[in-house]
Amino acid sequence: MTDALLTPLASALDGTGQLVAAVSPGQWDLPTPCSDWSVRQLVNHLVGGNRLFTRVLRGEALPPRDQLGRRAREDQLGNDPTGAYRTSADELLEALGAPGVLERTHTVPVDTLPGPAVVHLRTVETLVHGWDLASATGRQAPFPDELAEAEMAFSRDLLGRLPEGRQPFATSRPVPDDAPAIDRLAALLGRAPEPAGSGGRPA
Repeated sequence: MTDALLTPLASALDGTGQLVAAVSPGQWDLPTPCSDWSVRQLVNHLVGGNRLFTRVLRGEALPPRDQLGRRAREDQLGNDPTGAYRTSADELLEALGAPGVLERTHTVPVDTLPGPAVVHLRTVETLVHGWDLASATGRQAPFPDELAEAEMAFSRDLLGRLPEGRQPFATSRPVPDDAPAIDRLAALLGRAPEPAGSGGRPA
């Protein structure tokens, strides 16, 4: 069961890791679909999120909300953003795979969730911010349709159950039914994919 739950997350982490590794020196300050975040700030958020979840999964209490905001501004990347991302991803998967972790509940920033829901939440976050990174740097999001499609139902259910004020993403946007699964997932979570034929993202 552990492998079946963690394989999609590992795939999402790997795809976004490919995008992080492909960022050129001149792209780190580019804007992203996340308002007020540059490419570097977006990757910093991903690494910080991986590290925060890893600490919680290993038994540490979630910091108070005012400290969460302060920690979000700390530099998580140093001089090696790709290495920082890869290490944070590996440590997250290791923490999730530890005995008993998936059988327990964990208090993460959006809510207290069972282990499998934590995996889905981190998978969705990685996919959508990977889409953000691909859009910002002019690359294709390297996620299989079946991976993004599998997270759609979870995302719809979670959005309907989150306490008010705990929405981790923006309001859903319209998107054609025949759009790629990753674009539909991104739109569900507040992004505005370019329609086919309008120029879109660079290849």
